[in-house]
Amino acid sequence: MKEIGEALKEQRENIGLSIEEVATDLKLRPSQIEAIESGNKEAFKDVFYLKYFIRDYSKYLGLNYEDMIDEFNEFLFDYTSKISLDDIKKAQKKADIKEAKETKKIASPYTVERKRHLNLSPIVIYIIIGLAILGLGYYVISSFTSDDFENNDVESNTIGG
Repeated sequence: MKEIGEALKEQRENIGLSIEEVATDLKLRPSQIEAIESGNKEAFKDVFYLKYFIRDYSKYLGLNYEDMIDEFNEFLFDYTSKISLDDIKKAQKKADIKEAKETKKIASPYTVERKRHLNLSPIVIYIIIGLAILGLGYYVISSFTSDDFENNDVESNTIGG
């Protein structure tokens, strides 16, 4: 990782760019650029983000980003293959404890509470709203027309009779 950072730093200095310029152009913090150049992978939460930062930084400097990514992948493989089984087991225990704290309930097929959700698609909702509007419109129109018919019947009866 240190070799990758040194190559990036050397290329940046050869071009004559400051860390602030690079950080602004790549939309990173200057501390992230410094961490990459110093080979400090611990400054990043996720090594996959670091991988993409290295790729973008390499492209930005005009370096062969594929070679840089290959070198980073080799570093990552070497780094992860040196993790002891005890460390992996400890990390797994921590993850299990964290998960147990978050769930707090024992879940089994017999005790799981099933929540019923009414899942209506937007189309069904639009159809229901449309039918309601049509029904309301029909009611309003029929109430006006029935009043007109009654008034016409009354007038026709008085006129004709």
